[in-house]
Amino acid sequence: MTSRPNVLVYRDFLLPVSETFIRSQAEGLKRFTAYYTGLCRIDGLDLPEDRIITLQRSGSLGRLENGVLALTGLAPRAMLRLRSLEPRLVHAHFGVDGSRVMRIARTLRLPLLVTLHDYDVTMSDAELRQLSKYSAKYIRRRPRLARQARAFIAVSKFLKAKAVKRGFPEEKIRVHYIGIDVSRFRARDPGADTEPMVLFVGRLQEKKGLTYLIRAMAEVQTQHPDVKLTIAGDGPLRAELEAQAQQTLKNYEFLGVQTSDQVRAWYPRARVFCGPSVTAESGETEGLPITIMEAQASGLPVVSTEHAGIPEAVVSGKTGLLAAERDAPALSRHLLDILGNRDFAARLGVQAAEHMRANFNLEKQNAALEDIYTEIALPPRR
Repeated sequence: MTSRPNVLVYRDFLLPVSETFIRSQAEGLKRFTAYYTGLCRIDGLDLPEDRIITLQRSGSLGRLENGVLALTGLAPRAMLRLRSLEPRLVHAHFGVDGSRVMRIARTLRLPLLVTLHDYDVTMSDAELRQLSKYSAKYIRRRPRLARQARAFIAVSKFLKAKAVKRGFPEEKIRVHYIGIDVSRFRARDPGADTEPMVLFVGRLQEKKGLTYLIRAMAEVQTQHPDVKLTIAGDGPLRAELEAQAQQTLKNYEFLGVQTSDQVRAWYPRARVFCGPSVTAESGETEGLPITIMEAQASGLPVVSTEHAGIPEAVVSGKTGLLAAERDAPALSRHLLDILGNRDFAARLGVQAAEHMRANFNLEKQNAALEDIYTEIALPPRR
């Protein structure tokens, strides 16, 4: 049996718990084998240890090698391992990470593919400079990245338009939805009992719009005091949001960080999922939130906003209901429409699951991704 060609999947930090979509995509490959490459491991997602190559190293020798890495963008020990794999291409996630791995791809003479996800093309340069030293360097390297990368993937049509405005060449950008493993998110029976619960899953940061959901829930609970707002996730705004909920809501719960399996168990319990995303003051937006797709695949109707790529995944009136950004009264009306009409909610849920299976199936989307790999990959050695 012929072994599958290797691809280097690059992310600076391997791998935050919020980025299950990268692991799912990489582990779902059928024609290529993914090796995870980055600066270092973090306390995040489990990854196959035999397929991890980190650039940074600990110990006295590590300090020397890390200095070389900082100066040149290359790590001699790691480069030997990477060469031995005879990879066919490098696939970096996020533009910031793509700009860091450019030197490695060029040294290994490998084509570079970069997936643009959200902040890397929507956040203002002023905010990027303040965000981290890596994103500040990204601004300087961005024109070179636009020239060197063989192709870019935008995770929504909205994001492609943003990337073009940022100077990325339109002819290099492919719109490709990441997709979800629909077999892991089986749609519940339309008549199944659910809890009086509005569920949110995500990082507690400005672009997620949680403050508007809490305002909307205050109105919902005047009519349905038994309906609980359940928030799964953590982030910089947690204390502020908890204080707001304490002042305005009767029934709520902050769960903190949840594993992917725990999140998967929450979807079928809820009556409706709400993702009230907004454009942050920095300009940062979503690309296309994976949790909105997971909820729909679970047969859960969605209330969300006309924001970024969300209307590409939520068909308003068919799989969920969309409001304008920051329109808390509209969010509350949509939530009440679903909570007050079980037949309507069941119909939305069935159609949502069908929509995900037909258009956002990970297996189907990965096949399209591997077609891109095959198109741009280095030919096999003779």
